Amino acid sequence: MNKAEAAGKMCILYKGVGTVRAFLIRICDVAVWPIALIELVILLLALKGSKKGKRLIHLLTALVAFGLFYDALILSLGSVMTDGAAFYVLSRLRFVFHGALIPLLFPICAYALDFNKTLKTIVWVFTGVLIVLGIAEGFATDLAVQHVAGIVRCTSGEGTPSWAKAVSGVLSYGTVVPLIIAGVIVWVRQKTPALFLAGFLMFAFSALGPATGNFDLIFFISMFGEVCMALFFLLYAKQKEN
Repeated sequence: MNKAEAAGKMCILYKGVGTVRAFLIRICDVAVWPIALIELVILLLALKGSKKGKRLIHLLTALVAFGLFYDALILSLGSVMTDGAAFYVLSRLRFVFHGALIPLLFPICAYALDFNKTLKTIVWVFTGVLIVLGIAEGFATDLAVQHVAGIVRCTSGEGTPSWAKAVSGVLSYGTVVPLIIAGVIVWVRQKTPALFLAGFLMFAFSALGPATGNFDLIFFISMFGEVCMALFFLLYAKQKEN
């Protein structure tokens, strides 16, 4: 392949990426609404399962689904709201709920792996520490307004303490990798890929934004991974109940 052919292929690739970006920007402020609705349905189904089957994994799934739903709801409202006082309060709660509920991925893994009582206690203590740190991080985060693809949203600003950024990184990435590992083990032992798919698809969609250079659209692209994670958590909970 000569340089001209290589340059031609690269040009086609860049055009393809640009077309995808244009499509994502065009649908973003509309697509966030059905995503929020789907997560609400998953939340309600998980709550129904927790009452019917009295399984803790259903309740944990419901709590995680609530956090994802609230996040999607605030992003959806960002397509119609302006950055006033109410918007800041709702956005602050989005960070707090994220910090409080995402650590619950660890006990979900513990129950999926059928840990004994001692190991479950250790996991819960670790989860409790992360929840406290996550809530503190949510309140300490400096909220900066960002306008992208027809949506106004709050992100972590320059004034966010370094420790809060570190906690946010652990919650965002340090929870998904253990979920994928637990999912592989569960797949082998219990013959179901549901837990693995929950973690893998969340990771894949989170990585898709940076991989395509759409750093400002990471929040939107990763929402599809969040829907997949909540859905496969629910499917696994139902399989676990049966």
